[in-house]
Amino acid sequence: MFYINFIAKEGSYGDMTPHKIRVQNRQQSKKIGHLIGLPSVQLHDIENREIAMRDGQTIPIRIYKPSNEKNLPIIAFFHGGGFVLRDIDSYDKPCRRISKTNQAIVVSVGYRLAPEAKFPIPSNDCYDATVWIAQNATSLGGNPDNLIVMGDSAGGNLATVTAIQARDLNTPKIAKQVLIYPTTDARLNHPSIDKFSKGYFLTKDMMQWFVDHYKSKNEDILNPLMSPLLTADLSNLPPTYILTAELDPLKDEGIAYFKKLEAAGNQVYYKDYKNVIHGFMNMSNITKETLVLQEDIKDFVRGIVS
Repeated sequence: MFYINFIAKEGSYGDMTPHKIRVQNRQQSKKIGHLIGLPSVQLHDIENREIAMRDGQTIPIRIYKPSNEKNLPIIAFFHGGGFVLRDIDSYDKPCRRISKTNQAIVVSVGYRLAPEAKFPIPSNDCYDATVWIAQNATSLGGNPDNLIVMGDSAGGNLATVTAIQARDLNTPKIAKQVLIYPTTDARLNHPSIDKFSKGYFLTKDMMQWFVDHYKSKNEDILNPLMSPLLTADLSNLPPTYILTAELDPLKDEGIAYFKKLEAAGNQVYYKDYKNVIHGFMNMSNITKETLVLQEDIKDFVRGIVS
């Protein structure tokens, strides 16, 4: 439990601007990133590109290749940060490790952030990027029939709404989805939010700050593309691995989404990682559960979970 005191700080973002918080986040990452995370792993190739969205704007992507082999699994990865913070640079180390561990091509998507780009722009960006990845999978060295969407926290939300849109629009074909402590309900009314409201890194006040910056209007919190738990029909979605952290305000909505997917007849796996807080995927140097998570995801991607 020592690492909770090491990394968690109680409080809220209050009246601080997103720009100021982003600067603060980058400074903190530089200061303690090497202490809480493992060093970068080396890969065969890493490439930066920009791709066009439906409105003519472009977003950055970063393509990670573990080898020059062809027909590899290809993962569309969406970073966390409450739809407001972080970027593909923030997630460079975990994306490298995901690529190497899974022997998969990872395409990290630099979707536009709120409040400059409010809902539904980030979810549109992630869907559009996934369509691009599917269309270019073969030229990237990936298998278009083994396309996986993956993300943590806000990125877990974006992964699942991408899968829902792909089902509804009948393209692209998503083989699997990996939802790492996802946010699935913007109403912020699940018991774990109050139980872990302070002292566990992610606070209830921070979550409200994120929602307030992401929504375009109050009714958005009831939109299934912002709150996928509220989707009326969750049938015919790809096999799903949902994980939660034991000491995370988002835990209960992750469980609720698992139960609703299961009730709709989907193949879905769930695991709660003990004695860890929100964001533990990026804390590999101070909790062994991070590496356990990586191995569990590998087993799911390879189809050997039970």
